[in-house]
Amino acid sequence: MSDNDGKKTLGVRGGGPRSGSVKQSFSHGRTKNVVVETKRKRVVVPKPGAGGGKGGGGSALGGSGGKRPAGISDAEMERRLKALQAAKAREAEEQAQREAEEKARAEERARQRAEKEQKEREQREAEERAKAKAEEEAQKARDAAEAAKKAEAAAAAPKADPAAAAQARGPAGGGAGAPKSAQPQRKSEREREERGRSTRGRDDGNRRSGKLTLNQALGGEGGRQKSMAAMKRKQERARQKAMGGQQQREKVVRDVQLPEAITVAELANRMAERVADVVKSLMQNGIMATQNQTIDADTAELIIEEFGHRVTRVSDADVEDVIKTVDDKPEDLQSRPPVITIMGHVDHGKTSLLDKIRQANVTSGEAGGITQHIGAYQVTTKGGDVLTFLDTPGHAAFTSMRSRGAQVTDIVVLVVAADDAVMPQTVEAINHAKAAGVPMIVAINKVDKPSANPTKVRTDLLQHEVVVEQMSGEVQDVEVSAHTGQGLDELLDAIALQAELLELKANPNRAAEGAVIEAQLDVGRGPVATVLVQNGTLKQGDIFVVGEQYGKVRALINDKGERVKEAGPSVPVEVLGLNGTPEAGDVLNVTETEAQAREIAEYREHAAKEKRAAAGAATTLEQLMMKAKEDESVSELPVVVKADVQGSAEAIVQALEKVGNDEVRVRVIHYGVGAITETDIGLAEASGCPVIGFNVRANAPARNAANQKGVEIRYYSVIYDLVDDVKAAASGLLSNEVRENFIGYAQIKEVFKVSNVGKVAGCLVTEGVARRSAGVRLLRDDVVIHEGTLKTLKRFKDEVAEVQSGQECGMAFENYDDIRPDDVIEIFEREEIERSL
Repeated sequence: MSDNDGKKTLGVRGGGPRSGSVKQSFSHGRTKNVVVETKRKRVVVPKPGAGGGKGGGGSALGGSGGKRPAGISDAEMERRLKALQAAKAREAEEQAQREAEEKARAEERARQRAEKEQKEREQREAEERAKAKAEEEAQKARDAAEAAKKAEAAAAAPKADPAAAAQARGPAGGGAGAPKSAQPQRKSEREREERGRSTRGRDDGNRRSGKLTLNQALGGEGGRQKSMAAMKRKQERARQKAMGGQQQREKVVRDVQLPEAITVAELANRMAERVADVVKSLMQNGIMATQNQTIDADTAELIIEEFGHRVTRVSDADVEDVIKTVDDKPEDLQSRPPVITIMGHVDHGKTSLLDKIRQANVTSGEAGGITQHIGAYQVTTKGGDVLTFLDTPGHAAFTSMRSRGAQVTDIVVLVVAADDAVMPQTVEAINHAKAAGVPMIVAINKVDKPSANPTKVRTDLLQHEVVVEQMSGEVQDVEVSAHTGQGLDELLDAIALQAELLELKANPNRAAEGAVIEAQLDVGRGPVATVLVQNGTLKQGDIFVVGEQYGKVRALINDKGERVKEAGPSVPVEVLGLNGTPEAGDVLNVTETEAQAREIAEYREHAAKEKRAAAGAATTLEQLMMKAKEDESVSELPVVVKADVQGSAEAIVQALEKVGNDEVRVRVIHYGVGAITETDIGLAEASGCPVIGFNVRANAPARNAANQKGVEIRYYSVIYDLVDDVKAAASGLLSNEVRENFIGYAQIKEVFKVSNVGKVAGCLVTEGVARRSAGVRLLRDDVVIHEGTLKTLKRFKDEVAEVQSGQECGMAFENYDDIRPDDVIEIFEREEIERSL
């Protein structure tokens, strides 16, 4: 056979491109013949015997010059054949591996089946043995009863017939007359008979005979497959039946904690009863409830008593009972450092004085040179005494911060500048100290200045019932200078003396309790709280709850920025590991478990939310309408405030709420701690208000969102500037004040009637000037009878802008004609003056 097997060889017709003629039509019936050539691609087709056949691969591999597709080299052909052989070898390996796995699986199934059958067989044998033993005992009991009856009958029979008695005794008891070998034989026969009877009488469904079919495995004719629990219950019932009947389990009586409201499912869970039984019991009491519905405590108590359990009523507030308030024993108490709060008016040198004591420079770190945060520091004196200082702001806006400082302190050091005397915040600090009931030491600062007058300070303090020792009082006073260091040792001695008198003690060996001095949201560290430990010892790893937040102490950092393992009484530390930013002033308590801390925090959050909702809701419709009517006349300037720490945010909000009057007020829509986020921008856009950042900045997404939405972000680092700017913005909402300036008077001499104009007054300007643009009032006998504007102001038939005093003119009023001679015209101008708060 030839290579092409009698088929026609492929080729290009005519040895070149195929040509043809196409008739092309045009408009107006014109046509044209166009010659079209079609070129074909040359396709290389391998000859039928080139690479086919089983031996082709081997001949090509051996280089025998076997036929192969055109254009393929020997190396390529060899590579292809190797790949083919590798694929076949891989396929054979996979097949062998699959077969081995299948064989292993079959062996495993067979082993499991054999184990299962062995287990079932052992279980059946044990059941049979137990049942046979029970039946044997029953048979023995029956035999004994029969023997006793026969013995009684034999005793009752006449004694003269000993043969009959012996005969009766022989079969019954198997006595001496019976052969010994017959006794065990009869016993074994009886056992076999009993075993056969028990085997025949057993239900066929308990024992599998023959092959296991699919229907049998599914538990019936294609029915639902039984669960493992059902199988175990069935086996347990069979075992109990074999052991001589079901034993009644003893009822377990439980103490059920019952809150004010509980779901049916939770109630069933606490009683360890089935939900269906609880629902059924509720239905019998006329209550149709599903397992997810909530029932009240009285109904739940009725159900619990029906089931035979004991009720323990609990309240939601009971979650706080885990915070134990145990009084410490006197022998457990140890001395602790005093907590000293430095208070006074702004710029009287409180922080500078503390810097001098600590040999540090805090003032330079505060914006504008004023303190805007509470600082907590520990100082060791030359005598070795440890003192804890709290530095509070003196600015008017920080009232709540000063109040908090006074509440957690033992001694208040009142700093008064000798060149400035007693100021408003000094008075406020005195009141805070008196309210907290803590002793006070007066530090008269800036005594190195030429204008210093300490005597005036002592005299001014008398007005506020602070009598210093030099004025024959009990309050210690020390003249100091933060600039030169004068009097600092005397001040520290006075503090040490006062602390000794107080005999300050605490128990360090108990769960910690402390007060949050300041809280902030740090970008890298998360929520951070500055805590002053008041009792116990706070350790790393402690679980705690603080206000509406909870957490686990991840790290403790002291006032020098060093990490410490624990903090005892009167030690201020920064606590890391909170789940949110607490409020400044919250109390920190250590709990045993995280679940307790979370439960307390959630309860407090829920209670606070309800309290806020109740405070914001108007009680009656009349009050709601009255409030809406009041707000109608008041312009509001809404703002969103973000600050670096909780105390600053509170101070700013309190300061802004004081800005305004009956016409304008500032409304803080939202305030928080941390960087300005996209959420804040979205809130500001919806409310049409600016975002105010105090010592914080907006993150990149927030900046982009603010640019797109046109929201203004304003940054501040000094609280003065912030309040002043907001006050100026609020002043812009005030309506301008209108003032009237009288510029002249004119007296009407004659009244003329002019066509197309009406009545025109011939006037003499007696005082000032008459202007066309000014307002006018018509006075008759010094009573205003009309107020309006001029329609025309003429002098000798000419319209003029103004007429000077002593000249005559003609005036006509707009929409008013009731004018008479001797009436007086009052001419005035209105001037608008901008108001400010």
